[in-house]
Amino acid sequence: MPVFRLPDEHVFPNPELARDDGLLAVGGDLEPARLLLAYSMGIFPWYSEGLPILWHSPDPRFVLFLDELRVPRSLKKVARKRPFTLKMDTAFEAVIEGCSKTPRPGQAGTWITEEMREGYHRLHELGFAHSVEAWDGEELVGGLYGVALGGMYFGESMFTRVSDASKLAFLALCHQLMAWNYDIVDSQVYTDHLARFGSRDIPRGDYLRLLNERILTRGRPGRWTFDPEIREVWSAG
Repeated sequence: MPVFRLPDEHVFPNPELARDDGLLAVGGDLEPARLLLAYSMGIFPWYSEGLPILWHSPDPRFVLFLDELRVPRSLKKVARKRPFTLKMDTAFEAVIEGCSKTPRPGQAGTWITEEMREGYHRLHELGFAHSVEAWDGEELVGGLYGVALGGMYFGESMFTRVSDASKLAFLALCHQLMAWNYDIVDSQVYTDHLARFGSRDIPRGDYLRLLNERILTRGRPGRWTFDPEIREVWSAG
């Protein structure tokens, strides 16, 4: 399959035309309109500093059906102690910075370039990108961020500075999403970490069908905050 070069206007080729490695297109920009169109079509940017913007739509797609969420027994014990104060959308820039500076196995650098940080910050300001933060007192010790569009949540990255901080932030997010009637977290590509929670591969065609059904719902644009019932179960504060 060829790799498409994007024009100035905000359009993408059919994601089913991606190469075997998931690469679909090159170029364009990270303006909010283009990013939102990409996510609505099952496409996301993923590239390294010094490269042009690369757009991907992998097959298979790694997703978590929230009714299949698994919580390891050891983590359940930690969660009962509520060791961290968990919040949403209070430190988006600090979370994405933490994710960008976290070493990844097999990666020499970060794919969260300055251009990416700026693009997702704009989405956050528009109410489409969200962070979950784990705090130990006044110290940010872990977190994650992603994009919500319609009835779909697209996970992007997470980091931790204290054992289990990002895991508990992720579990709290999953339970909040379920309370808001979300049923799928798009994890994009396979990781051992998310497989432990029940994420699994599905064919891209199935993923795009599920996405098309959910993207038409209204979702929850704007700033997010945990419901009191979720905070009571998962957060120290």
